[in-house]
Amino acid sequence: MDVQVLKADYANPDHAQSLVNLLDAYASDPMGGGEGLSAHVRQNLVAALSDIPEAFSILAISDGAAVGLVNCFQGFSTFACKPLINIHDVFVLDEYRGQGISLKMLGLVETIARQRDCCKLTLEVMVTNKPARSVYEKFGFTHYQLDEEDNPAHFWQKKL
Repeated sequence: MDVQVLKADYANPDHAQSLVNLLDAYASDPMGGGEGLSAHVRQNLVAALSDIPEAFSILAISDGAAVGLVNCFQGFSTFACKPLINIHDVFVLDEYRGQGISLKMLGLVETIARQRDCCKLTLEVMVTNKPARSVYEKFGFTHYQLDEEDNPAHFWQKKL
């Protein structure tokens, strides 16, 4: 199976539709919350992403069909005084999992981050999502902690 990974063009209608369809499939998956995207999100997501200058998405294409997605946002590390890339969504359709597609997409994310002189890639993953954690570890991600003591960081949120 030949899989091509590319940076999505938000102005390309095929890329835009693929992005929305894949993100909806991810949102519907138990690891994405188990509930599909709202009509509002489906209709407005790509335009909203295109309004964020440093946002980008990666698509994986197999036999002309989009089978994987990564959404990324550039942030800034004050400690390093350099940009960073936060990987916000990583998703591969069920029937294409286990074939290294996530690794290929993450490779392109890293290439873009290096071109932007970023200091690191960040992401969050559910503790129970062992397949994703395995992929991230294989790619070189490690659990974040400030010291050698068991002092891990936790991801917190406050919904508005």
